[in-house]
Amino acid sequence: METLELIAQKYSDYAWGLPLLILLIGGGIYLLILSRFLPFRFIGHAVNVLRGKYDNPDDPGEISHFQALSTALASTIGMGNIAGVAVAINIGGPGAMFWMWISAIIGMSTKFFTCTLAVMYRGKDSVGNIQGGPMYFIMEGLGKSWKPLAVFFSVCALIGALPVFNVNQLKQAINDILLVPNGIEVSFMSNLCIGLVLVAITAVVILGGLNRISKTAEKLVPSMVIIYFVAVVFILFAYRSEVPKYLMLMITDAFDANYFKKEEFLGGVLGGLILLGIRRGAFSNEAGIGTAPMAHGASKTSEPVREGLVAMLGPAIDTLFVCTLTALAILVTGVWQSSDANGVSLTAMAFNDAIPGIGKYVLLLCIATFSISSLFTYSYYGTKCMSFLFGDHNKHYYNYFYIASILLGATTSLSLMLNLIDGTFALMAIPTMTATLILAPKVVKEAKAYFIRMKNH
Repeated sequence: METLELIAQKYSDYAWGLPLLILLIGGGIYLLILSRFLPFRFIGHAVNVLRGKYDNPDDPGEISHFQALSTALASTIGMGNIAGVAVAINIGGPGAMFWMWISAIIGMSTKFFTCTLAVMYRGKDSVGNIQGGPMYFIMEGLGKSWKPLAVFFSVCALIGALPVFNVNQLKQAINDILLVPNGIEVSFMSNLCIGLVLVAITAVVILGGLNRISKTAEKLVPSMVIIYFVAVVFILFAYRSEVPKYLMLMITDAFDANYFKKEEFLGGVLGGLILLGIRRGAFSNEAGIGTAPMAHGASKTSEPVREGLVAMLGPAIDTLFVCTLTALAILVTGVWQSSDANGVSLTAMAFNDAIPGIGKYVLLLCIATFSISSLFTYSYYGTKCMSFLFGDHNKHYYNYFYIASILLGATTSLSLMLNLIDGTFALMAIPTMTATLILAPKVVKEAKAYFIRMKNH
């Protein structure tokens, strides 16, 4: 077992090595320059599209712009924002957050391109339904000879979409916040009970298909972000004298790397800190990985550029907004220096210090909503890849496999599975980014034509 865990650890570190970072970050910077910072010039227009100003019920697709963004955000706003930020600060100190911001800004351009392509090159599944996502834009945009790349993406996504990380961290949070302090013994049986409850909730939603998933996400996502926001604002208000100091420290420490305590990278601690921030940022907002294009590819629109603009708001909400809130809560309360806790437990300590008594329960509520909404979306991603590989009539088998893996996630200590999934996530970025970089000039051409049409409209 230990050997397996070591192999998985090596696989994950290798997959997230320098080549992938060059592909994600270098590729993202290339897309930003190629589009002449287009995504940032039209943020106002993106918000109007999101508000439904241009909705047309007769457009092809299954769900509205808002539902598509909510579905994509349901998967990205999750443990990466609560546990991932805590991990980044625990290892890298306040400066890690700055590099997460950089990864988000670059990620916005990546999301714009990948999700515009998801609508530009929609394909048909085995029963003739219109579908979007990296496997379809590889086939439709690059041609049939690129099919192995599309298959590689789909196979990786079948594993990458399994919910073991979310379930594992949710179980951890329930144990730390609810069971242990109230004297309930944590055992295999108690973990199994948590798993069975999650299975029941998930099964009801995911067996109802995309419409039920997107309607649930549309209600859950905005409310959970608001609850989390209110709780963190309360913490920041209680420690308001500390906030300016830590905002400055995030920027200055990004170049000093005074608190970094892991192996160096590219010859120094600063390289290590940049790698950490960018890796955590990519894990949090999933730009370039290829999951979001599957949700955005299903949106009701005949204008691909509109969907790209809506998708681009994802990393801004996810990393610039939610991750920054978490980071400030951990920093101003001081728990990052006074405690050895990591992941969810560190964030829980910050909430408990600032709002004694109920703080950790508010966090548990947010974590539960974040995690459970991620469970719904990932199953959709998995069934979509299953349908691409084995035909639409077989896609429901994935749901049973998926539901079974929830029990696995709740009952085992999953460093092995986590590293497998973390590494597989990295591999999904290779076909997604390769196809996006090749097809990028077509997106720029489409965007120019779109804005000329909008001017004349």
